[in-house]
Amino acid sequence: MAREFGCVGVVGLGTMGAGIAEVLARSGIRVIGVERDAEGVARARGHLAHSTERALAGGKLDEPARAALLDRITLTTSLADLADADLVVEAIPESLELKTRVFAELDRVCRPDVVLASNTSSLSVTEISVHTGRPGKVVGLHFFNPAPVLKFVEIVRTVVTEPDVVADVAEFARGLGKEPVVIGDRAGFIANALLFGYLNHAVSMYESRYATREDLDAAMRFGCGYPMGPLALLDLIGLDTAYEILETMYRQSRNRLHAPAPILRQMITAGLLGRKSGRGFYTYDGLDSPVVVPDVLTPRPAATGEVAVREVTRVGVVGTGTMATGIAEVFARNGFDVVLRARAQDKALAALAAMRRSLDRQVVKGRLSEQDREAVLGRVRGVVEFDELADCDLVIEAVAEDLSVKRAVFGALDEVVKPGAVLATTTSSLPVIECAAATTRPGDVIGLHFFNPAPVMKLVEVVSTIATSDEVVATVRAVCQRVGKHPVDCADRAGFIVNALLFPYLNDAVKMLEAHYAEADDIDTAMKVGCGLPMGPFELLDVVGLDVSLAIERTLYYEFRDAGFAPAPLLEHLVTAGRLGRKTGKGFRDYS
Repeated sequence: MAREFGCVGVVGLGTMGAGIAEVLARSGIRVIGVERDAEGVARARGHLAHSTERALAGGKLDEPARAALLDRITLTTSLADLADADLVVEAIPESLELKTRVFAELDRVCRPDVVLASNTSSLSVTEISVHTGRPGKVVGLHFFNPAPVLKFVEIVRTVVTEPDVVADVAEFARGLGKEPVVIGDRAGFIANALLFGYLNHAVSMYESRYATREDLDAAMRFGCGYPMGPLALLDLIGLDTAYEILETMYRQSRNRLHAPAPILRQMITAGLLGRKSGRGFYTYDGLDSPVVVPDVLTPRPAATGEVAVREVTRVGVVGTGTMATGIAEVFARNGFDVVLRARAQDKALAALAAMRRSLDRQVVKGRLSEQDREAVLGRVRGVVEFDELADCDLVIEAVAEDLSVKRAVFGALDEVVKPGAVLATTTSSLPVIECAAATTRPGDVIGLHFFNPAPVMKLVEVVSTIATSDEVVATVRAVCQRVGKHPVDCADRAGFIVNALLFPYLNDAVKMLEAHYAEADDIDTAMKVGCGLPMGPFELLDVVGLDVSLAIERTLYYEFRDAGFAPAPLLEHLVTAGRLGRKTGKGFRDYS
């Protein structure tokens, strides 16, 4: 039978500690909250009042319940007041020196049977535990911010934590309405180990001026459905906190991808800590404010006539797959005449039929009238000969991800399409310059990476080569905006923005599974529930296709030659075994 934790101490009542205290009190538990001074107690009282007021306004609490909740919380400045606690949760800043000092003091004032837990997000729980006389009763209990809202909790066992302590704390977390996952003591645990490698990579992209802060964040929000972009998220977390987590991870892993990007230290030194200081990667309208205000880095609107924009009224699309027909539908629905080129007449007819089915679904949902559907279809013409694309102002290639096939298409387009037309490729990983080199007009060639399904996804990566003209960039950006897409600019480098950030993170998840650190279900839960991502890494890999994922990871590795990008052997083995994900019925999971 699980032990009872009727009275719980919380040491450190900042945003996280106060949130933990609120979670406990909501569940009817008596809480003793400890801060270092009267000012800290007053701040904690303010945190609790503000948070419960929001819950009251949102209908999640009524006034009697709010009063009862606050009445269960006693605030003090003395650790000695924790003598009656059955469990103590430490939630002070991420400093090993501070935490070990607190745990040594807790060991003196608490009964020998009391469980001591640390809310650390990255430090070694083992190192903390050995500063007590009860290392077997010390665990990590990592809540996520905001604690009253997020349900995921990481329970970290050390090599000496008693099994019944782990089981009791896990049951206790479930009683709080949380979803606990039990894991070993490794820097970053599950969520931060995966999240902060991705965040650090985004900072490196920004630091190298590969993409603007706005485009990096928009790419991950619109391309992956993430609730926040990486740089905005770092501003929320705090750059100093992020730096300490990365440093801790790097000291343990020695993985260069965890080495904090140098600009982080420079920004911290300059006092640019994120929202809490009013400035980080973005500038805010006050301390702790979420409201971004313009600054010197904010992109200014292009002046009229600054760069000439070519007229685009007729668009050609080469290909008949899902992406090609989706792109053709996007342009036709926005008033463009579309010429869809197929290899054979039957493929052209099949593509037009697929487009009709897509539009029919919109009619059924009431998003499109039957009259508009017929108008859209009337603007699309299926053809077989490349010559039919001669008068197009923009031609978008959307054939298979095979460089030799794409180069042959661009060579054919170069011969027939009128001078001044823009030639674009939808490649997600191949070098755009290779397509440009197959033509006599490399300045007119650009990457336009749409995301699947094209009619739904707002993001388009606009990929410029070293030869692409400014006029062509301006033209395709204007076209993207006309069809309701959000263009982001990047250079011709493997993975562009989204895949370059997404697939190393997915690869790290596979390596974590391969090392038997956590199960696929637990890793997916950590990233969905703990980090608010729409899908866990293994769910996403199975949807994308393990073979496609492996090909992208190999492309990234071959371009950057960084050991951290080398595909996990487990991924290669699954592909060799034919377990490619949902499309074969077996991937990281089996599907019926």
